Amino acid sequence: MYGHYAQIRPLDVANGKGIRVSVFVTGCSRGCKNCFNEIYQDPTYGDQWTEETTEELISYLDRPEVAGLTLLGGEPMENTWLADVLDEVQKKVDKPVWIYSGYTFEEILKDPDKKKLLAKCHVLVDGPFIEEQKNLKIAFRGSENQRILHVQRSLREGRPQWLEEYK
Repeated sequence: MYGHYAQIRPLDVANGKGIRVSVFVTGCSRGCKNCFNEIYQDPTYGDQWTEETTEELISYLDRPEVAGLTLLGGEPMENTWLADVLDEVQKKVDKPVWIYSGYTFEEILKDPDKKKLLAKCHVLVDGPFIEEQKNLKIAFRGSENQRILHVQRSLREGRPQWLEEYK
């Protein structure tokens, strides 16, 4: 069973390297102070994801100018049905997946469903948004505590491994 999503941006340059397709899912229990997508915390907000939505996503990703997919929200790690969507997408399109989560890499590893979703991704931007550490000058993060991690290397090593170009 799929959950809800608020929007799909077919051409987005703000949420990862290059031109990306960004999917904003809904539902988040983290409650970060001054969340920039507060309305997306409601898991029933937006539209129900369907097989047709997956096909639409694949068609956007199949365009040559698109570098990859970004999952954010809401909280993707509270929408682990995305692992099934990625299974379908990755059968047809081979492009890197970025995922943004308020959960840290270490927290994700403790939950088998979250870890399964993470394993299908390439880059993780992890950690809660912390208002007191907000920094508009850092790439692809909202606050300085957040990390941009190389997922597969981190999983192999069993500990967070920064994506070198953003360290």
